[in-house]
Amino acid sequence: MAENGKLHVVMFPWLAFGHMIPYLELTKIIAQKGHKVSYVSTSRNIDRLPKLPPNLSPFIDFVKLPLPHVENLPENAEATIDVPYNKVKYLKIAYDGLKEPMTQFLKTSSPDCVFYDFAPYWLGSIADELNVSSAFFSIFTAACLAFAGPVPVLKGTEVHRTTPEDFTVPPKWVPFESTVAFRLFEITRIFDSVTGDDNVSDSYRIGTAIDGCDFVAVRSCEEFELEWLKVVEEIHGKPVIPVGQLPTTAFDVCDDDKDGAWRGMKEWLDRQLKGSVVYVAFGSEAKPSQTELTEIALGLELSELPFFWVLRKQRGSADTELIELPEGFEERTKDRGWVCTSWVPQLKILSHDSVGGFLTHSGWSSVVEAIQFERALVLLTFLADQGLNARVLEEKKMAYSIPRNEIDGSFTRNSVAESLNLVMVEEEGKIYKEKVKEMKELFVNKDRQEGYVNNLLGYLQSHRRLKKEGQRI
Repeated sequence: MAENGKLHVVMFPWLAFGHMIPYLELTKIIAQKGHKVSYVSTSRNIDRLPKLPPNLSPFIDFVKLPLPHVENLPENAEATIDVPYNKVKYLKIAYDGLKEPMTQFLKTSSPDCVFYDFAPYWLGSIADELNVSSAFFSIFTAACLAFAGPVPVLKGTEVHRTTPEDFTVPPKWVPFESTVAFRLFEITRIFDSVTGDDNVSDSYRIGTAIDGCDFVAVRSCEEFELEWLKVVEEIHGKPVIPVGQLPTTAFDVCDDDKDGAWRGMKEWLDRQLKGSVVYVAFGSEAKPSQTELTEIALGLELSELPFFWVLRKQRGSADTELIELPEGFEERTKDRGWVCTSWVPQLKILSHDSVGGFLTHSGWSSVVEAIQFERALVLLTFLADQGLNARVLEEKKMAYSIPRNEIDGSFTRNSVAESLNLVMVEEEGKIYKEKVKEMKELFVNKDRQEGYVNNLLGYLQSHRRLKKEGQRI
């Protein structure tokens, strides 16, 4: 337990970079205020995280726990980026094997509070036994958490949704009109992980994680989704504390290989007209099928817009389903397109003046980064919470989704080209650029972000006083 009014906080994210990075951003803001933070993950993941600014290093300890080996999990696979989608369930089984070392770490380090993700559903009860405050820290938006439902629904003790179709309408506990729900193809793609196959379901994990915590911290802000935050508090009967949008901050260190790669990218971007380039990237997890890849590529070609495309052809070495660009595509588009199949500095690309729009999967970190640099959003969802994020953005006129078949999610090259031109070029699409500009101040204002974290820390310090007085929280 930290002394002199300073806190010792533990962060324990799920093994996906879309989770680890927001946890790291919150870690950095807390550390900036002089508090100690222990960031716990596996060795390989910690080694792959962005480097810290030197002034924060004294306040942040990276704690490496060896990931247990489990059958069917590829060697050296420590994050969702390392495995095909159908093997993520084995990563969760391995992660559950961290229960004992994590318990030992909490015993020996005696932190003031542990922030944990949905996957370690077992951690809340352990923290309670050790008299450590605990927060379920959701990197999902309040709308997603509200849609997921109360604990009895999540844990399956109250049956509410049994078929994919049940997830395509707003649930009964949302007291206002909303379009926030999955489309059939979106929920069908993730139905097994939501409801559970031969492992603990994601729903059960979320429900138990929330049930076991003292309070819920949400990557959100009241100015953006106050009504959804109220629903989350109502259905769970626990304090719900928004921590801000946690925009990604980069610390540049000299890396000759990466700096050399960026130089080439920047030279290409410098040659393009201001606001003319479509940046195309679908995050660390989403991988289009071969059919989808072909339609995206030919849609980009049809659009006649300059584009910079970050293409993931496989998810880890165990992914045998490689996807390939249409024959001749790169040759035909070489004068106005750049396709990159390796590392890219996404923040640097999005901040470049030539980039005007972002074709994205609507993962929330990517959305926040786009808003940070006022880039118009065109959406193509694939997995997880992306469909719900897309509905929120559509409702607020902050993004345009490529039209798709509701049943199987298929789309055409023409719909890709038309959607990109609508948002990037046409008068009718100006609203999407304007709305993103309006929202920038809400999402990335530093003072507002500081205020949310100060409120969180004040809450934690009041909890610590109660504990010192011998009261249960």
